[in-house]
Amino acid sequence: MKALVYTGPNSLVFRDEPDPVPLADEVLVRVEAVGICGSDMHAYHGFDARRPPPLILGHEAAGRIATGPRAGERVTINPLVVDPSCPYAIEGRWHLSPTRQIISMPPRPGAFAELVRIPLRNLTPIPETMSTTHAALAEPVAVSWHAARIGMQRLHQPLAACRVVVLGGGAIGLAAGLVARLFGARDIRIGETNPLRAATLVAEGFATYRPAGDEPEASSIDLVIDAVGADATRAAACRLVRPGGVIVHVGLLPGEAGLDVRKITLQEITLAGVYCYTPVDFAQSVDALAMGRLGELGWIEQRALADGAGAFADMDTGRVSAAKIVLGA
Repeated sequence: MKALVYTGPNSLVFRDEPDPVPLADEVLVRVEAVGICGSDMHAYHGFDARRPPPLILGHEAAGRIATGPRAGERVTINPLVVDPSCPYAIEGRWHLSPTRQIISMPPRPGAFAELVRIPLRNLTPIPETMSTTHAALAEPVAVSWHAARIGMQRLHQPLAACRVVVLGGGAIGLAAGLVARLFGARDIRIGETNPLRAATLVAEGFATYRPAGDEPEASSIDLVIDAVGADATRAAACRLVRPGGVIVHVGLLPGEAGLDVRKITLQEITLAGVYCYTPVDFAQSVDALAMGRLGELGWIEQRALADGAGAFADMDTGRVSAAKIVLGA
């Protein structure tokens, strides 16, 4: 099969790789669409020790089952592979299981390839009317769905009555805004430094601001979703959140600084760390995408898998206005 292989820092090679061999509980999926995630970019820069080269990255994927009795079925992939007998899995929180593996990390090659192996239980059927490009968004949208849901649950008033700020206008931040809007939020602002991305956010109907410029008033925001997770955005989240408000921390950039623990304590701020999603979050995200409840999805760009190295380079230099690049055959 052909695959886009991470071979070292800032290096991707499109080349022949052996076809994966499925285990007893697995099937092969022929990948038709796969998104580039921020974690893929982090690995591409050589900053993720969990993803040593050479490795096939990519975990936001959809396509058709290629082996077994369900061959030909159109599906999207939940990339979190968990022992179903684990107590966390039994209680519905697969993402917290110590048995958790994810495609794109050893020992599981990722989906920047023509084929990927995955347990059958990790596949969600998609309707014939749904494009595989949109189906590949299920994974990042599920991350945002989980973040917005947790934030909504922690608030002490309806989301429709809240001021919401999302830090970062990439795929997770944009999708968090879309999900918050679906859940009833009316007052949403998204902070984004890249003017190309900001234009995409405006096209999706969001008010935007430059974090170094017209930031909202301090201590005025009910719910802050940090979709970046950097020292500066943690500090901004603490600065913006009102007494009794909620910060949802979903971004995963390196660093630990920025939290104003004194304000969090004295003003009873709820700080929620959120990671990935539950199977229910994933299923609900697929349904919302399939029914068009998150809009026209005009914020994605499609490119060929063979052109993946160029897509990474363009994203790295900020030349991309789309919140998500999806690679395909």
